[in-house]
Amino acid sequence: MEKANDQLLVIFGASGDLTARKLLPALFNLHIRNLLPEHFGILGAARSAFTDEEFRTAALEHIKLSGNQVDEKALNSFVEHIFYVAFDSTNPADYCKLKEKISLLQNKLQLPDKIIYYLATPPVMYEVIPTCLAENGMNTTDTPEGWRRLIVEKPFGTDLESARKLNKHLLNIFDEHEIYRIDHYLGKETVQNILVLRFSNGIFEPLWNRNYIDSVEISATETIGVENRGRYYEEAGALRDMIQNHLMQLMAFTAMEPPSPFDPEPIRDEVVKVFRSLHPYSTCDMDKHIVRAQYEGYRQEKNVAADSNTETYVAMEMRIDNWRWSGVPFYLFTGKKLPEKTSEIVINFKATPHQLFIGQCGGSSCNRLIIRIQPNESISMRFGLKKPGAGFNVRQVGMDFRYDSLSEDHLPEAYERLLEDAMLGDSTLYSRSDALEASWTIIDPIIKHWKEEGSNNLFYYKSGEDGPMEKYQIGENLNSCPC
Repeated sequence: MEKANDQLLVIFGASGDLTARKLLPALFNLHIRNLLPEHFGILGAARSAFTDEEFRTAALEHIKLSGNQVDEKALNSFVEHIFYVAFDSTNPADYCKLKEKISLLQNKLQLPDKIIYYLATPPVMYEVIPTCLAENGMNTTDTPEGWRRLIVEKPFGTDLESARKLNKHLLNIFDEHEIYRIDHYLGKETVQNILVLRFSNGIFEPLWNRNYIDSVEISATETIGVENRGRYYEEAGALRDMIQNHLMQLMAFTAMEPPSPFDPEPIRDEVVKVFRSLHPYSTCDMDKHIVRAQYEGYRQEKNVAADSNTETYVAMEMRIDNWRWSGVPFYLFTGKKLPEKTSEIVINFKATPHQLFIGQCGGSSCNRLIIRIQPNESISMRFGLKKPGAGFNVRQVGMDFRYDSLSEDHLPEAYERLLEDAMLGDSTLYSRSDALEASWTIIDPIIKHWKEEGSNNLFYYKSGEDGPMEKYQIGENLNSCPC
C-alpha cells in the first residue's frame, strides 16, 4: 500500500458507533504500518461537548477495545494526530467553528489545503452536511494543488428515486471524482482478489463463461438477528441492506469483463455494464424467482412493528443478458438467524459430458471454486481424484488456501484499505453514481411489488434453520413466465 500525501480527515459523527468501532481502529492500524501521511490530522466533529484531550482519551479506549495489539508508544504518537470540534452540523451558521478549527490545524500541522469529509452519520445528514459546507464555501479550494473529497456511507438512498435525488444533490456540490460512496465489502482482501484470480491466471479466465460454468452462488449469512437495529431494519430489510449493495457488487466483480487498462474508471465502467445487462423481472418473475422470508420472532424485536412484513431473508436468481453469461443463473442468498455466519462466492463448473469412473460426481457442482470472504478468508477448489487402491474409484477432494497462512503479511481490515484509497484518490473500490442507479433500477420494482403484496408470498423460518424451504423453488428459467 502506497503512502498518501499530507492532508486532513474530517469525520462528521465522530462521537458515534462507526467512528469508535471501525474508523479510529483502522486509522491506528495505518499509523502503526507507517501508511498515514507525514503531516496528517484527524478532526472529529459532532455535537457532543468534548475537548481535544477528552476526545483523545475516548479514542484510546475505543482502539484498545477493538482487539488491536496495542503498543502504548504507538498509541500516544497516534493520538497526537487527533483533534475535535463541537458544533451543530445542521446549522449553517455554526460551520464557522469548523472552518476556524480547520484553519488552525492546517497552520499548526503544516497541512496543504487537502481535506476529506467523512459522513459517519445517519443518512438524513447526507444532504444537510454537504449543503452547509457549500453555503460556507468549504466544498472547494482556491489553491491549485488543493482538493476536497466526500466519503458517504451506505445506505445511499432507499429506492431509485431517492438515490437519484441524493446523487443530483451531491453532484451540485462536489464533482463525481470527489464523491466516494463506500461499500465496506469491497475493502475486503478476498473481494479484491476476485479480480486478480481471474485476470492474472490463464487457468481460470478461459473457463470463466457460459461454456464451462453452470451457475454462480453468492451468499452472505448471519447467525444473529436485528438486535438493537430494529428501527433501521424496518426501513431497510434484507433486500436493501445486503442485496442492492454488497451482493450485487460481488456479482459485478465476478461477472465483469477485463478492464483495459486496470485503472479506477475502466474498472467501474465494467461494473456498470454488468448492472445494465441484468435481466429485468416481470411481476411473475418476482414471485417465481425471488423468495423473501422472515424469521419467527422478528415481530417481537425492539422497534419492530407487530404486523411487520419486512424480510430478513432473500434468495433470488439473477441472469446477465450478455455474450459471456447468457443462460448462467446467479443465485444470491442473504439472511439473519441462520446456522452460519459466512460470506462467499461459489463458482459451479459444468460436469464432464460422460462418467467413466465409479463414484465420479455427475452433478453440476462437482468442480467448484469457493472464494470465502468471511470468516477465515480463503480460496478453495473441489475436484475428483482416484481413491488409493485397486480400481478407479473417485472421491471429491479439496485444495485450499487461507490468508492467515501468510503469517508474515498483515491482512488489512476493509476500512483500512478504503480509507487509504480515499487518501490516495483511488476510487476503484467505491461506487459510482451510474452504477448505483443501475442497481436500483433492478431492485426498485421488487420493493414496490412487495409493498403491494403485503404479507402475500412472505414465508417464515425458525431461528437456526437454513432459511425457508420455499427457497428451493428458484432455479428455473427466468424467461419461463407466460405473463
